[in-house]
Parts: sequence; C-alpha cells; structure tokens
Amino acid sequence: MKTTKLFVAVAAALISASTFAQTVDEIVDKHVAALGGMDKIKAVNTVITERSLAVQGMEIPTKTILVVGKSLRNESTIMGNSMVQVVDDSKGWMIRPAQMGGTGEPEDMPADQLKQQIASLDPFGGLVNYKEKGNKVELVGKEKLDKKDVYHLKVTSKEGTSMDEYLDAETFLVSKVKVDMNGQSGEIELSDYKEVEGVKFPNTMDITNAQMGTMSFITNKVSVNTPVDSAVFKKPVK
Repeated sequence: MKTTKLFVAVAAALISASTFAQTVDEIVDKHVAALGGMDKIKAVNTVITERSLAVQGMEIPTKTILVVGKSLRNESTIMGNSMVQVVDDSKGWMIRPAQMGGTGEPEDMPADQLKQQIASLDPFGGLVNYKEKGNKVELVGKEKLDKKDVYHLKVTSKEGTSMDEYLDAETFLVSKVKVDMNGQSGEIELSDYKEVEGVKFPNTMDITNAQMGTMSFITNKVSVNTPVDSAVFKKPVK
C-alpha cells in the first residue's frame, strides 16, 4: 500500500513538473510571437535608436547604434558635452566629460560596467532563445501589476545573474523588469510598443533606482538593418 502511495506521489510530482515547464515554454513562445516571431527577430542585424532622456528637468538626446551580438555605441549630449560608451568584441571604452568625473578623453570601461553593457548587445532580452543562450527561466506565478494580470518570470543567465521579468498576460510583451544596477535593485518599465520592420520595440522606458531616481527615455526613431560603419566603435587614438 505504501509503495502504491509513493508511486502515485512521484507520478503526480513528475506530471506537475512537466506541466510547469510546458507552461514556461508556452509563455515564452507567445512572447516571441508578440515581438514579431523568431524569423523576424533573427533577421534583425542592426538597430539604431534615437531617444530623448528626461532627468532632473533636463532633456538629453541619446543615440544608440547596435550591431546585434557584437558592437554597441551609446552617445549622449549633456550641456554641450558628449558622453560616449562603446562595446566592441567584448572590449569597452568610454568618454566622460569633466562634469561626469572624466577628462573628455577616451578611457577603458570598468569591468562591472562592461558586463552590463555586453548584456545590451541582445536587444530582445533573455527570454528569446533562452535555452540556446544557456539561460534558465522559472515561472514565479501570475500576479497583478498596476491592476493588470502579468506573468512573473525569473530569468537566470548562464553566468548566474538573475532578473525578474513581468509579461502582460494579454499582450505577452514585457511591461517591467527588476534587475541589479551597480549593486542596487532597480526597475525598468517598458510601454508604448511600436512595430518596425515587423518587430515590436518599446517606445517608452522608465528606469528607477535609489541612486539615480527615475529617468525616462522616449524613443523618437528606430531604424532596423541600416548599414553601420564599424569605425564608430573603434577607440580613438591620440
């Protein structure tokens, strides 16, 4: 009798685990479809994004040039000075004006900052192709966020870093991400998704943490598969 009960318990546990895993994959599949589908996503080679950053009463224009999986250049203009952050083939450099504690000359990017920037080489996040990337995805549950139903997923990279992603239960697009920002917890709210070349990108992004407060990025233009000159990623030589 005990053996029978044990068998039933083990079988129930296995069925439950299988159902849970299947549910995660179903949610991720719907998320991929909502973005535009895997074929459209894989066809994206470059993304150029022009945004306006609102912080402490200032409007700061920013431009991001991305070669998916390889190179990234972020450039902002602050009070007439340029701040540049570049990642190219897993190496990083930056230019900081004096107001930002820099010299205005090119310098190597600190390792912790480089690690965060490298994660930005993937514009579609850790859920898309998560198994191929070596990521682990867990379904925490279905919750309420701003009065809307969301799926709470915990994504852990193969390096061991983790973040919480919240997918709108109707659109299956990411509405919020909770992530570590330089040792402090932070939140990124994503909204106003718009389609470019068959793929959806969030046009509004609000980033909040205790150190910086809230910064709002409003997207003015997104260009997909525009040719990019590799010279923009090379560190200037004196």
